[in-house]
Amino acid sequence: MSKQSTPSSFMPEGWHTVVPRIVVPQAQQLVEFIKYVFGATGDYRPDRPTVVKIRDSVIMISDAGIRDPMPAFLYVYVADTDQVYRHALQAGAKSLEPPSDMSYGDRRGMVEDKWGNIWQIATYKGG
Repeated sequence: MSKQSTPSSFMPEGWHTVVPRIVVPQAQQLVEFIKYVFGATGDYRPDRPTVVKIRDSVIMISDAGIRDPMPAFLYVYVADTDQVYRHALQAGAKSLEPPSDMSYGDRRGMVEDKWGNIWQIATYKGG
């Protein structure tokens, strides 16, 4: 009989099976952007991938160099789409779609940060 692994035996505690990783030049600035816009926790680490946490989700961020830049397209649920959207614009993001109500129940806006990452910012309203 084979032994089943528990999640904690093969990945860090509190992480999910799939973890987005973003590789950009000036990763420290991206970390600060994510902390400001989304209230993320975590600190820039120049010697290894930085780990930031947005509520229950982890994102790894690395400086470009060994790897080519790889921007992301991420859908992030927040408590107040409009407020977070405004924070993103204040932090230098470009608006791609202003917040609006979607037919599937989300209020969603979309921005692009200066590294080319696309952030869909949403609040589930029901539907």
